[in-house]
Amino acid sequence: MLIPLLVQQPQMLGAIIQRTPTWVWGLLAGLLWLGASQLRARQVGLVRTMMTPLAMTALSVYGVASAFGPAGQAAAAMGSWFVSATALAALALWFQPMPPAGTQYLPQTRRFCMPGSAMPLALILGIFLTKYFVGVELALQPTLAASSEFALQIGTLYGVFNGLFAARALRLWRLARGAAAQQPYRALGLH
Repeated sequence: MLIPLLVQQPQMLGAIIQRTPTWVWGLLAGLLWLGASQLRARQVGLVRTMMTPLAMTALSVYGVASAFGPAGQAAAAMGSWFVSATALAALALWFQPMPPAGTQYLPQTRRFCMPGSAMPLALILGIFLTKYFVGVELALQPTLAASSEFALQIGTLYGVFNGLFAARALRLWRLARGAAAQQPYRALGLH
């Protein structure tokens, strides 16, 4: 409903933006900063590399629960989220089992050297925009919250984003685990 409305009545966009709570823009600014920080090469610890996927998963779960919980559709949406996240993570790992070229894990400092990437920013924006558009859609048409079809579509969309985040985190975890396993051999000069 939102897209046809904006096409037919583009002046509605201003009203939608004006009625958006100010904290949403603060959240967007923080998420943009988080995503933009990953555009450049950097060194980060293992815990920090796992924080973004976990935070985005929490935002997605909150998005599903807040949108569909009161209407009794949260279980269906969470099921589609889980299935799509698992399937996308598996597919992404199958097509690209290793981290991007230039990614290294330094076991002595327990840090990753990572090249910059726009993918985290795109995924973060995808999750934020999904949450935002669902909120607008439900404000314009509250009965959509009771639609199992809508709940399944939104749960699946969140799952796609989270599955790609999970695959990225699992690639890094594999790299760290492999480097840690080889550490005793390096100490003996047997690498």
